Amino acid sequence: QVQLVESGGGLVQAGGSLRLSCAASGGSFSSYAMVWFRQAPGKEREFVAAFNWSRGNIYAESVKGRFTISRDNAKNTVYLQMNSLKPEDTAVYVCAARLDVSGNYYNQGSYNYWGQGTQVTVSS
Repeated sequence: QVQLVESGGGLVQAGGSLRLSCAASGGSFSSYAMVWFRQAPGKEREFVAAFNWSRGNIYAESVKGRFTISRDNAKNTVYLQMNSLKPEDTAVYVCAARLDVSGNYYNQGSYNYWGQGTQVTVSS
């Protein structure tokens, strides 16, 4: 059983930066595909970023060029560096994991493990 714990959220002004972390335990971290989703108030949860060794990282169009996903297998942690934040980035950010590293990253139902989320609030 894999446990995921996010941290690093907070309140930041527009144009600022935050780095989110997702620490994993209870499984073979390097074997899992790791992604970030987010859910804004009143909206459905949406894909943000996926780490992919072979094809390059994958990003939602809305965050491309501003967010960077990375992972440190030695620390069992995946990160989301968020720069040039906008008020529309305000959401609960959640990391997720699954063993299938090659399938459709956008398919939320394909993920076996989810964290509790960390709140990111961007003020204008």
